[in-house]
Amino acid sequence: TLDLLGIEMEIASAPDRVLKLRNALRAAAERSAPFGYVLIDCPPSLNLLTLNSMAAADSVLVPLQCEFFALEGLSQLLETVEQVRGSINPDLTIQGIVLTMYDGRNNLANQVVQDVRTHMGDKVYETIIPRNVRVSEAPSYGKPAILYDLKCSGSQAYLQLASEVIRRERKLRAA
Repeated sequence: TLDLLGIEMEIASAPDRVLKLRNALRAAAERSAPFGYVLIDCPPSLNLLTLNSMAAADSVLVPLQCEFFALEGLSQLLETVEQVRGSINPDLTIQGIVLTMYDGRNNLANQVVQDVRTHMGDKVYETIIPRNVRVSEAPSYGKPAILYDLKCSGSQAYLQLASEVIRRERKLRAA
């Protein structure tokens, strides 16, 4: 959004520009009850805001559209995560990859699913988010998909994904 553009321009010249979000979250945690989870929704580009998010995060949950160029983007993102691990946040992990905007009638979408599952293995969540008109409409009404149309296939898939993420997280914490 335009608000984020202003923030990026504001922090661009700061000496600790890549650590702004991490420092702010740590300060907030000291002043309040501990957070169970903090979810940071990043733009689909590798910019200063994304680097700030990676510096502050424990893990990255990657949404991946089932389209050809998404594979290139995934490759770049994985390289960036490695760079962040090497210089800013050594504990950063890839929590998982979520396949999104899936249309089973599209051969390319099926090939992307197969390729990502082959190369990324158990990092790929079982739940696939389908391409769905109701999910696409929701932002124009100022609502998340599950409040706009709880029963649509997209909302149901997001609820299923949330359950899968929680199950996986609990399993990791128990190990």
